[in-house]
Amino acid sequence: MRRAELLNASVTDHVSGEGTDFTLVLGGPLYQLYLRTKLARPALELVPRRVAFISLLCWMPLLVLTLFAGHALHGVAVPFLLDLGVYTRFAVALPLLIAAELIVYQRISAIVREFLNRGIVLPQDRAGFDDLIASAKRLQSSAVPEVILFLGAVIIGHWAWTQNGMSVVSTWFASNTSSEQNLTPAGYWYAFVSLPILRFILLRWYFRLFVWYRFLWHVKALPLHFNLFHPDRAGGLGFLAGSVFAFAPVLFAQTILLSGMIGNQILYAGAKLPAFKMEIVGAVGFLMLVVLTPLCFFLVRLSWAGRKAKREYGTLASHYVEDFHRKWIQERGAKGEPLLGTSDIQSLADLGNVFSVVSEMRLVPIGRGTVVRLALILIFPFLPLTLTMVPLDQIIDRLIKLAF
Repeated sequence: MRRAELLNASVTDHVSGEGTDFTLVLGGPLYQLYLRTKLARPALELVPRRVAFISLLCWMPLLVLTLFAGHALHGVAVPFLLDLGVYTRFAVALPLLIAAELIVYQRISAIVREFLNRGIVLPQDRAGFDDLIASAKRLQSSAVPEVILFLGAVIIGHWAWTQNGMSVVSTWFASNTSSEQNLTPAGYWYAFVSLPILRFILLRWYFRLFVWYRFLWHVKALPLHFNLFHPDRAGGLGFLAGSVFAFAPVLFAQTILLSGMIGNQILYAGAKLPAFKMEIVGAVGFLMLVVLTPLCFFLVRLSWAGRKAKREYGTLASHYVEDFHRKWIQERGAKGEPLLGTSDIQSLADLGNVFSVVSEMRLVPIGRGTVVRLALILIFPFLPLTLTMVPLDQIIDRLIKLAF
């Protein structure tokens, strides 16, 4: 009985916005459904159970229906078990989108706490910061956005799919006639259950990103206390770069979806990979902007902080260098202090190191290495498609020649 009361209190605390832990994922009708159906515990445990249940709900009925219809391995131009898009959607992308909830919950909560741990939000501003956390919790726990997203996934998503996602050949989900395509029994489950679930979970992530944007936008307006000499060269905000990789599984899932669609076009429509270079570049660029944009909210504040640090430390450095010059160059240690072993030399070197930190202070709390790593992660799902241009045996032969 006591354990149940504690769990209920924990759920109420997360959903109502009480407490100080920031969350983008605990709350909303779907989260409550997870709890009631035992697909999750209050802190989003039981990830394998959720992944297995939802993925099988989307995939297994399609397999059964196509087996009965004779479209699992043959009978149509694109059989079910040979449809690359099905595997990328329901065996890889959907599980990633579901599992990413726990990753985002753990990492983003820890990132937000760093505003307090590093003293960037001062104690006297703690109440305003907690209000922003509570406001974000209330928004992401609201039922209204999820209902709108669900209706959009079903109605608008289905309309967009019928306009752009239907195949020009007969497939396991639609039979092609002279004038139109008619959905098969598997096609109805695919169109009105499997795809809406995938779309809803993906759209739900974009709503959570909106909550993250909104939170950081309001945080940057607080009277933040930057550590101008912090070695991260971002005024102490370097920890925000961790949000990029917290959301990376969500972005990675989307490039996997695109690679599956392109793969089907190459395998069954005779398309060539270079024909999709604009789509690939555009998708990777857009997804990178999705997670990098909110980090630019602090650009103006960091610019001001950087100029202030250069002025203040430049003045300090000038005084120190002048005193050093007077003592050791003009007076040559007139007080009898030996030059050998003096700490003034080391202090001068430390002064130069700190000034380098100040002068190299970035306008955004993210480095080039993080951007490159993110780009490589997003490009990776497209690499197997290069095998459609160059056979694997030729690639292996070239690698062997390079190695030996």
